[in-house]
This record gives sequence, C-alpha cells and structure tokens, in this order.
Amino acid sequence: MSNYKNPIKIFSGTESHYIAAKIAESFGQPLGEVSISRFSDGEIQPNFLESVRGADVFLVQSTFAPADNLMELLLMIDAVKRASAHYITAVIPYYGYARQDRKDKPRVAIGSKMIADILGSVGAHRVMTMDLHAAQIQGFFDIPVDHLDASVIFIPYIQSLNLPNLTIAAPDMGGTPRARYFANMLNSDLVVCNKERKKANEVAGMTVIGDVEGANVVIVDDLVDTGNTLCLAAKMMKEKGALSVRAFCTHPVLSGKAYENINNSVIDELVVCDTLPLRQESSKIKVLSSAPLFADAIRNVVDYGSISNLFKIRNSHQPSLNLQP
Repeated sequence: MSNYKNPIKIFSGTESHYIAAKIAESFGQPLGEVSISRFSDGEIQPNFLESVRGADVFLVQSTFAPADNLMELLLMIDAVKRASAHYITAVIPYYGYARQDRKDKPRVAIGSKMIADILGSVGAHRVMTMDLHAAQIQGFFDIPVDHLDASVIFIPYIQSLNLPNLTIAAPDMGGTPRARYFANMLNSDLVVCNKERKKANEVAGMTVIGDVEGANVVIVDDLVDTGNTLCLAAKMMKEKGALSVRAFCTHPVLSGKAYENINNSVIDELVVCDTLPLRQESSKIKVLSSAPLFADAIRNVVDYGSISNLFKIRNSHQPSLNLQP
C-alpha cells in the first residue's frame, strides 16, 4: 500500500484466519505471513515470516475460549513490538471475557478490565472490536478503542425483509438501549423481555412487557451463548400471537447445546456476524460478514479518518447473504 506513510501489515491468529483473510481482501492486500508453532506441551510460539519494522501492524484474533486464543494474540503483540513495528492494533472481532465487566457479587474478578490492562501493557497501541457486552468497557482501556457497531450490517438486512408490523424486542432490561436504537431506526414498536436468572446461562422465568400479537418480532442482542434465553423468548412470543420471531445477535458463541436448542426452537431465523467461527451449520442460522466494516475501519485508522462515519446506516456494508465463515 504505497499510498501510506508506513507499510500496512495485516496478520491473523490461528482461529480467526477465516475472517482475517476476508478483512485483508476487503482492505486490498494479502494477509501477512506468520507461523504459529507449538511445543509438545502446547506452549505457543509465533514467528513472523516478513519484516514489520516501521509498519502499522493489525493483528486479527478473537479472544474466545480456549484461553490459548488470547495468549496467542498477546505473544503476537510482543513479537511485533520487539521487531520494531511502528504502531500495533489488536483487531478483536469478539472480545472475550466482556461479560465479566463488574463486581456483581463478592470475591469475583473483573475479567474484561484485566484483559484490557494486559493488552495495553504487552504493547498494543490500539484495540478495534465490535459490540462489546457493555459499551463502558471502553473505559477500562488506557489506549484508543474503536468500537464498531453491527447495526450497520443488521439494519439493512432487516429492511430488506420488508416485514409488516415489525416489532423490535430486547432480550432483557440491559439490552433495552440497543433495541430502542433499532426500533427508532426502523420506525417500529419496542417490547422488552424481563427475565430472572438462577445462575449464569440458566433462566428461571421470563415475561414480555408489551404487545406482540400479530407482529413480526426481531430480537436484538450482542451475543448468543447457549440459546436458552432466545428459545424461551421466541416460544413465549409465539404463544402470545407473534407471526414470526427472528433474532439478530452479533457474536455466535453458541456453546453447550446451543445448536440443538436453536434447531429445535420456534425461532424462524438467527442472524449473526462472522466474528466467531461456527462449529456446525444450521438451516436456521444466517451469517453476515463484518469483514468490509473492519477493513473500512482499518483504512480510516491509517488515513486518520473518522471512525464514527462508519456507524451511519447505508447499503455499502450490507454483506452477501448466506456467507458462512
């Protein structure tokens, strides 16, 4: 990319190669070459196979389980720092441990803050991510954070469905601001699910605040994990007269029996981004690519352009449908 003052290098961690390759292609250059080797005991050793001296380096790796993905990213940051990279950006499509963003009971860790501290201390100059579990996590960092918004991907797709009597639903009270934004952008009604938890990933009960009879409901959330909440919400809304129920969740964590839960549910469609790789295919799951948005964000970073301009709803980021990672 000779138009830039410093060389631009995009590299990928092991588990995020599928999205990193699409980001690099959208940006207009191939992925850089890096070898990730392991000792017999599993210890990770990254080795960059090309010079990064004086380069603006973007390291793409989501930090989902296992913890090796995070450790691999940290070692890659350290390696390019020691190789004299000019500027290091950790591109983390899915920021793991974001659900540990507060001390909600005694003697627990605030994992998202700890990870933020580690990323800064190991040498990252900047973090780029999408749809944090709580937007205020950006305040945990002492370095710039580019917090991208999947609404610019989801809203054009929802508009393309031309659903009559569209109603947006928040899966819980905490998701109300996100759902209200979608409702305002789509000029639709809003309902809220009030759920009670026994413990993490287990819902004790749920009620719907609002009327969904005769509505085509779209539930919006930052992630879907076991799918228990979504399946329960969809079942309850169908029982209350909803014509259809779709869910739009940025990050497809989909752990445990999530695929079985989704496939056996009354959910008509689950739409996700490719910030995480799918472990199996499902006729109910549609994947929309976030790679063009990340590529534009990288371009704006190196051009000193505005990141907030990327949040405007327009068709330029509407991805090809049925794109599987």
